[in-house]
Amino acid sequence: MKSAARLYAVQALFQMESSGQTVKAVTREFENHRLGATYDDVEFAEADIDHFRAVVEHAVNLQAPIDQLTDRALVAKWPIGRIDPVLRALFRAAGAEITRMDTPPKVVITEYVDVARAFFPEGREASFVNAVLDHLAREAKPEAF
Repeated sequence: MKSAARLYAVQALFQMESSGQTVKAVTREFENHRLGATYDDVEFAEADIDHFRAVVEHAVNLQAPIDQLTDRALVAKWPIGRIDPVLRALFRAAGAEITRMDTPPKVVITEYVDVARAFFPEGREASFVNAVLDHLAREAKPEAF
């Protein structure tokens, strides 16, 4: 259920950035209409709501330091503002979990690489996500390595 919460958190962060909605509005929408809902015979996965909320709230509240960590992990001349908005949301969610939650960084990296594969099944984004998150995690929590 935490895996689904991570996927929903990335979607929520993307939606907030693209629509300008508040964290409160987006989390309410996800909790009421997506997490575990069924529409037209399509079932949305159940998710750990507390984990979903924590990731989204930490990502929003700590966006600037997470973006700075991510910028340092990205190739020169490719600041976070220039990358795909889905990847930007993913890095913010993963960064929130690495910097503020108790999940081991290696688990976070593996989980968010899987999220990247869900969004980009044909591309090389999963490898890119792995490399950026590894760098970010080693800087944020070197003791975990």
